[in-house]
This record gives sequence, C-alpha cells and structure tokens, in this order.
Amino acid sequence: MTVEELARHLAVAFQEEGKREIRGIAALENAGPDELAYAEGERALSRAAVSLAGLILVPRGVTLPGRTTLAVSHPKLAFLQAAEILRPPEPQEEGVHPTAVVHAEAVLAAAVSVGPHAVIERRARVGAGTRIGAGVFLGEDAEVGSACVLYPRVTIYAGARLGNRVIIHAGAVVGSDGFGYVFADGRHHKFPQVGKVVIEDDVEIGGNTTIDRGSLGTTLIGEGTKIDNLVQIAHNVRIGRHTIIAAQTGISGSVEVGDYVVMGGQVGIGDHVRIGSRAILGGGAGVLPGKIVRPGTTVWGRPARRLNEFKRMYAHLSALPALAEKVKTLSQPSRRP
Repeated sequence: MTVEELARHLAVAFQEEGKREIRGIAALENAGPDELAYAEGERALSRAAVSLAGLILVPRGVTLPGRTTLAVSHPKLAFLQAAEILRPPEPQEEGVHPTAVVHAEAVLAAAVSVGPHAVIERRARVGAGTRIGAGVFLGEDAEVGSACVLYPRVTIYAGARLGNRVIIHAGAVVGSDGFGYVFADGRHHKFPQVGKVVIEDDVEIGGNTTIDRGSLGTTLIGEGTKIDNLVQIAHNVRIGRHTIIAAQTGISGSVEVGDYVVMGGQVGIGDHVRIGSRAILGGGAGVLPGKIVRPGTTVWGRPARRLNEFKRMYAHLSALPALAEKVKTLSQPSRRP
C-alpha cells in the first residue's frame, strides 16, 4: 500500500513521498526502497539517515530531511501494527485432516483446523478459529479456547485449560505430573499429582517448555504472560499477568510470581519463593528456597541479591587476585644482606 494509506491506518501524518508504495518490512540496515523500517534512539536515527528504507517510523518530533517518515509515539509498536497490515496471516484451512483421530465426544467449534495425526480425546473442547498442528495431543477433558495456535507436537494433558488466543510452540508440554516424591522405607514414593493447570488468555509458550499440573491445587499462568523456549515450570506455581520469562529458566514448586515480572535467561528459583510484581531477575540469577523478592526490585547473582549489592560484591571479587598477590608479597620473609 502507499505511504499515505498506511499513515491513515496508523492515524498519523507522513512526510515526503505519500504515493510511494510499501510492499514489506525489514530491519533498518537491510530495508530496500519498497520496505518499512523503524528507528528508536539516537544511534538508530543516525543510521536511518543513510538507510535505503522507503519508509521509516520515527518518534514524534523527529524529522529526517529528504526521507519519507511517519512520526509516531512508539515506533516499535507502530512497526508491529503496520506489519500486521502489510503481512496479514494466511487463511487457515478449516476442517479435520483424514489422519487425525478425534473422539466422538470431543467438541470442535466453528472454523477449527486439525492437522495430520493429531489426537483429540474424549470430552476435549476446542474453541472457534483455533489451529491444531500436526501430531498435537489433547487429553480427556482438556479445553482450548478460541483463536489459539498449537504448533506441531504440542501435548496438552487431560483436564488442562487454555484461554483464548494462546500460542504454544512445537514440543511444549502442558499438564504433565509434577516432580513430587516422599522418601520412606528406603525408596521414593510418588506423591499424587491430580491438580489442574490453567493458562489464561493471550499467553505465549515457547518450544519444548514444560508446565506441570498442580499436585493437589492449580498451576496458573496469568493473562498476557510470555514464556520462552526450554523453560520448566513446576507444580502449584502461580504466575501473574504480563510476566516475561526467558529461556532455560527453572521455577520450582509452589512459587508465586506477581504481575509484570521480568526473568532473564537461566534464572533458577527454589521452591516456595515469592516474587513481587514488577521485580526484575537478571540472567542467571538464583533465588534460594523460601526467599522473597520485593516488588519492583532488581536482583542478580547466585544467590540473588539486590543489584547494587551484587555490583559491590562483584567489584570486590574482581580485586581478589591483586589482593592475594599483595598478601603473598607481604607474607614473604624479608631478605637481609
């Protein structure tokens, strides 16, 4: 579409060539004359001045002489919105593939797509417009809401509940047994894992991530939360709304996580920890069992400490080799002529 058409969709004004046609999106460094890019921050804006992009989204109040731009309040968000306009999703094929196995008591709403070799068991329910990929398994009484996407080989155990617009990537497992045992008489006895798992609306779950059902209660993933690949979430964990969890994070049982929390990659959290809303856990942070991370705080390190304390300790640790050398020198006996 033309620049002026795109500007109307985004409800903003354009500068320079309104009739220029835009056919796709690209990174600022790679964009061509018929592609859209965005620029945020001084460094990106300096690159934008020499970019070949046909149209650039820039912050309000910014002008790039000689370049076609749209000035918006949030360039990255506007880029996402423009991408949805320029690259709408391909329409899905509705219906059930001949190789899929769908139990007679399963309930599929309108416009559902079920791929090859998928299995949908008794009393499972799938909402309108949901796409079930190849080899997906839905256990008995599982519920999947409307407009969800389950990529190939996703496994949803019996009784798990997914809200609307949930996206789950290939190989993820939702509702598996938690890791709970009682040691007695020289052996480990499996503790009952008969609880539930609930995934609320607009959650996205990465590939090969595992989310265990509650042992006796419910594992809950709150609305809008985004979970990366290779994340382990144990039984009875409760995660709030719009939280971000990066790859290879492991969350032990009965942890409570507030809203808008951010966890970096490879974070490890012991059991019965409480993470307050809007806390930030830096990559590789380790939170010991039973600890509390206060709302709004940033922690880092193993064991995790407030960021300022961690920085001071790290600075002291970095100075240890020089200190050791100094001690070694001072401890040597003095040599007399």
